[in-house]
Amino acid sequence: MNGVIIVDKEKGKTSFDEIRDIRKKYNIKKVGHAGTLDPMATGVLIILVGEATKLSDYLMNHDKEYIATLKLGKKTDTGDSEGKIIEEKEIPNLCKENVQNVLNTFIGKSKQIPPMYSAIKVNGKKLYEYAREGKEIERQERKIEIYFLEIIKLIEDNKKIAEIEFKVNCSKGTYIRTLCEDIAEKLGTCGYMKELRRTRVGRFTLNDKDKFITLEEIMEDKESYTLDDENLKKIINGVKISTNLKDGFVKLYHNQKFIGLGEVENNKLKRKIICDK
Repeated sequence: MNGVIIVDKEKGKTSFDEIRDIRKKYNIKKVGHAGTLDPMATGVLIILVGEATKLSDYLMNHDKEYIATLKLGKKTDTGDSEGKIIEEKEIPNLCKENVQNVLNTFIGKSKQIPPMYSAIKVNGKKLYEYAREGKEIERQERKIEIYFLEIIKLIEDNKKIAEIEFKVNCSKGTYIRTLCEDIAEKLGTCGYMKELRRTRVGRFTLNDKDKFITLEEIMEDKESYTLDDENLKKIINGVKISTNLKDGFVKLYHNQKFIGLGEVENNKLKRKIICDK
């Protein structure tokens, strides 16, 4: 069993809880994921099974889509609803046009500083571990890109916009809790991420929930390469083969049967994953 299972992660469960459940359900030891979700978040989680665990970096590079709710007027130490309130500010009088105009300023390429409550490692230790100790660690800015950012719904309280539900399509490495804080600041107040639901990772959506997708299907848009007996032996033994194929992943076949994935770099084809020898 080599491929991915698309899970709609439940609120309150960790990504590793979902891995444990899949491991138990299918009695498979080799299980991983491509891009974690915080316990408070829900939505698309790609579970890697068998040899597909070797594709973690590749799948994490895909763009993502989220539906998030920004709570205005309060800021928490974690940037989300699970943290302690550390600041409160008056919410200015806003209208839908004001809010959308501010959202539009975030579309495009920019830089973002990852939050302290994140799983990024510094000196072998995760940032959230430092944060729990009350330590603030210097973080480097990361290049991100927002492709789409639009209001879904505005929720009022005392005739003022108190919450903003929005949809965002963004590059890998984008922290939505940080985006929420930055949007709130640009609106003239503070805020935190109240809810988060990931609706898409690359081409995988919530419509793929509970589906098992094979390696061959994952790479359906990639070129194919048929190996003869001699080249099959070379690939299995780690010997590179000369080819005119463009750089990137290639589906490998032998006797009309899919056997795994190769990777081309500088006109050389090497093995990436061999499922069936």
